[in-house]
This record gives sequence, C-alpha cells and structure tokens, in this order.
Amino acid sequence: MKARPTHNPGEVTLELNRSDERLLDAATRSAVKSPFIIKKILVPIDFSDCSKKALQYALPLAKEHQATITLLYVVPPAYRGDEYSTFNYAQLEASMREGGEKDLARLAADEMPGGLPTDRIVAVGSPAREIIETAKALPADLIVIATHGRTGLKHAFLGSVAEHVVRRAPCPVFVVREREHEILRPRTTCH
Repeated sequence: MKARPTHNPGEVTLELNRSDERLLDAATRSAVKSPFIIKKILVPIDFSDCSKKALQYALPLAKEHQATITLLYVVPPAYRGDEYSTFNYAQLEASMREGGEKDLARLAADEMPGGLPTDRIVAVGSPAREIIETAKALPADLIVIATHGRTGLKHAFLGSVAEHVVRRAPCPVFVVREREHEILRPRTTCH
C-alpha cells in the first residue's frame, strides 16, 4: 500500500495491490455486534459510594448498547402517626422527595457523560418493591444494583434489597458488591 498526497490539503490517495485486499476487507467489515439487546438500564441509587460504583458499571454498558439509564431513588415512606401526632409526616416525605430529586440531578450532572440518555425517578415506598415495579413499568432490560454485603444480624434484621430484587426482578440483575475484584478500568479522563 502506498499513500500519495493530492492537490487538496489533508487528502491522500491510496494505491493498493493484491496483497492489501485482506487488509481492506477487514477494515470495511462492520464490527461484531453484541448478542445482548439492552435499551433500558435501571440503576437504583441511595447516594452511597457503593451505589455510585454500580452506576460506574452501568455507564459503559449503556454507552456500548446506546441504552438509556434510569436513575431511581426511593424515599422510605414516612411513618403515619396517630391523629394526635403533632409531627407533619407528609411534609417530611415531601421534603425528602424534593431533596432526592435535587441530589439525583446533581449526581447525573457530575457522573453521567453528555449525550448519554438519562431519566431520573424518585419514588416513595419500600426500596425493593419500588425497584421491581419501576423495572416492570419501564420495562428495564437490565438492573445494575449495589449490595452493601451485610451479614449476620444486620442482614437478618434489615434484609437485603439486592437479594429481594434478584429474586423478583422481571429482567436480569447485575449485582455490584462493595468489595470485589474490579473488572472496570479506572477512569483516566473526565466525561
């Protein structure tokens, strides 16, 4: 193969011979496509470092498949006191919801690369149930969720949201553990 300059700046003419045909054929073939069809990825966020790590795993998947990432924050329902209660639980719930919306917007601005389609949802309820219901409603092709790795009494009393989601999700679930062998390359540049 020989490259010769043309009269136009920045252009060259390539002269090929028979031995270059395989090279040309390989260059013109389309890239191998993934066998997975992923268009909607649900990433539950509780603003912990672990859930932010799950988001970092979801980003390259979304980029590769040109998928939309939906960030979901679940506000636990406010305890409803009796009729004699002086505390305004509805106001507390509304305040937590508003704070969640602001925090999700900030997280999306800080962590999501431009051009990647993103949705944000704030729901009120049981985290596991809301994650599963949101996955059904989207419908999500994949859930990327963090697990804090609680064991013993903490697991017995608090349960595991990730475990409940894995058991009942309407789609595959990618679980990112807090401490694990990393398969994600470190970020070298800002978005």
